[in-house]
Amino acid sequence: MPPSTSSAITLNINGEKYTLPVDHRTTLLDALRERLDLTGTKKGCDHGQCGACTVLLDGRRAVSCLQLAVAAEGREITTIEGVADGDDLHPVQQAFLDLDGYQCGYCTPGQICSALGVIEEHAAGWPSAATEDVRPEAGPPPLTPEEIRERMSGNLCRCGAYVSIVQAVARAAEAEAEARTGAEAAI
Repeated sequence: MPPSTSSAITLNINGEKYTLPVDHRTTLLDALRERLDLTGTKKGCDHGQCGACTVLLDGRRAVSCLQLAVAAEGREITTIEGVADGDDLHPVQQAFLDLDGYQCGYCTPGQICSALGVIEEHAAGWPSAATEDVRPEAGPPPLTPEEIRERMSGNLCRCGAYVSIVQAVARAAEAEAEARTGAEAAI
């Protein structure tokens, strides 16, 4: 008897558990869109080159078109549907809206998920290829437009809204930093 090529898996998506049978070759992107109707995550190139399908896996950015659904079992998956708090937009979403960080909007869910990852990575002190001083004692680099462009370089916008996207990420990062400072001061 040949080994089975499918199994039932449970995915933890946006704080909810979904159990579904999947072929082992099913990508996370296809499971989200075609099996669970979570169509906010977009299918762009389907080769991991455009970033339209970016989601967060355990808080880190991942292109869901290159991630097998079976490999995502047991991990915390955040899609664009799970970013807002009810009717309240996440500060990154609000910054994209306020600063016109989108045009057609197709890449926006991936851009926003990636921006969430960028802000967390920067706050944790992770350097990028644009960071001039990567010594640990140098601390986190300033989140300059060059830093943001480098860190967001895996997400393409075919409309060319990059100037507004960089401004939105910078504004959201500032708001996040202020919120963290306020939370630390309250302790």
